Amino acid sequence: MTQELSADLVIFDDDLTPVQQRNLEDKTQVKIIDRTQLILDIFAQRAHSAEGKIQVELAQLNYLLPRLTGKGVLMSRLGGGIGTRGPGETKLEIDRRRIKERIRRLRGKIKEIEQRREILRKRRRRSSCYVAAIIGYTNVGKSTLLNSLSNAGVKVDNRLFATLDPTIRGITLPNHQSLLLTDTVGFINKLPHHLIAAFHATLREIEEADLLINVLDASHPKLEEENRATYSVLKQLRVDDKPVINVLNKIDLVKNHHLLSRLRRNFDSSVAISALHKEGLENLLSRITQILEEKRISVELSLPYQRSDLIALIHRDGEILSRKYRDDKIALKVRVSPQLAGRLIKYRRNTVK
Repeated sequence: MTQELSADLVIFDDDLTPVQQRNLEDKTQVKIIDRTQLILDIFAQRAHSAEGKIQVELAQLNYLLPRLTGKGVLMSRLGGGIGTRGPGETKLEIDRRRIKERIRRLRGKIKEIEQRREILRKRRRRSSCYVAAIIGYTNVGKSTLLNSLSNAGVKVDNRLFATLDPTIRGITLPNHQSLLLTDTVGFINKLPHHLIAAFHATLREIEEADLLINVLDASHPKLEEENRATYSVLKQLRVDDKPVINVLNKIDLVKNHHLLSRLRRNFDSSVAISALHKEGLENLLSRITQILEEKRISVELSLPYQRSDLIALIHRDGEILSRKYRDDKIALKVRVSPQLAGRLIKYRRNTVK
């Protein structure tokens, strides 16, 4: 088949073991790549930031290391060329050591990235803002939705994995609550474990989110399959128990209204929108507000008069139900997020259901 088509590359939709890949290359005398390698190559083209490049390179090296060999043509990935023999074992050992050392350094850089992100997450928690992560299969319109909701100006491309680095933007909900929106890397079916590991610093944004906005392409014929792939990744990350809003995007491309009605019935907590044309966004914001309102708790506070800054903070990020002025303090009943309630714990009198 490869000779008939004059093919110089064969791509397998499943992962291959190093032995399988080597044997296939020996047999066909053409370069063989599997699903993971193809995805890594695409990621390498899409990575623009320093962080994205580090994550992709780490995944590539972890994939390559067990495939180094002195036999067959697999070393073509390092410039050996199709059909050539690999270098000697001494050279291979040097290559292995170099790759292992590079992996060690990249892991150190990833750890630094995680530490910086953790500092930012702590600051966000102190700010009492809720965080919603925009998730979903690749190329379903997540960045377009972020732009439409926040005027973020994120680059949008009609191609796979256009977003590798998370973008965070703030918006104000109808109830005046501040919300941080995070755009995340697109998921795919059978997401390689190398990518889960390498992109953990990025995917932590999903773990820290209060709410997941699962964007689905309502016009895609394999919508259900793509959604199963998304939930498979959420399960791997152990965040499949978080509140989720299913957003049926691209409804402007759905001509069959009966199909759209069926999709809305099949997906719990669904909102139909067109992020591109900004259609249905008010319904989405209302649903987000409703879910986050349910997460608020009621507390009674006793604040000194000089802490007007805290009253302003409650006005901004919560709701004051009642207030009474006493000789030296202000007694308040408020509804606030658990994060803000934690900041006010020293002024709390008791929790109200």
